[in-house]
Amino acid sequence: MKNKQDAKKICNILGTGYPDVKTQLLHRNPYELLIATILSAQCTDRQVNSVTPALFRRFPSPGLLAEAPLEEIEKLIRPTGFFHNKAKHIRNCALALQERFSGKVPESLDELITLPGVGRKTANVVRSAAFAQAAVVVDTHVKRISKRLGLTENTDPEKIESDLMKLLPEEEWNDFGLRLIYFGREICTARKPKCPGCFLRELCEYPHKL
Repeated sequence: MKNKQDAKKICNILGTGYPDVKTQLLHRNPYELLIATILSAQCTDRQVNSVTPALFRRFPSPGLLAEAPLEEIEKLIRPTGFFHNKAKHIRNCALALQERFSGKVPESLDELITLPGVGRKTANVVRSAAFAQAAVVVDTHVKRISKRLGLTENTDPEKIESDLMKLLPEEEWNDFGLRLIYFGREICTARKPKCPGCFLRELCEYPHKL
């Protein structure tokens, strides 16, 4: 397991490699980011971005989405996969926003995770990107790479989140997760990581790097 000093080195190197990071999900407000993040489950940001402009033109507010026919929502989000369940999730989420939060996306983790279709990852994406709150987002890239780098020994996302929060300064939480996502897409891929040319090679504990 890495200590805080090693974690800081990793953080600095990633910061040099990816100085400007932000969520790749297109959005103009917290509502759009929340719905886009729910849709991003088990599909790429590019797929989500291909459908959300039309979705939000048709339903620009939680109130309108809450009243939408499921069939129409399904048709609009079909390319994201699992569209039957996702349509139910986002409509129920919009309904909950209307009924419990006056149509506004709440800012707290405890309130966000009460919304249909919203877990800790989605809640932390919204807290970080929409409300500039310090949060560690643990997606599949962060889960995989944190283990490879020796930043955690856990596989449960909530425990990984806790481990990273203990190792990293709070001001690094938001960007660190995003940088691992960029790094995971370009270099530390799931099946064939590009270990020989990796700029974190010397700090990595992944056995296949040799």
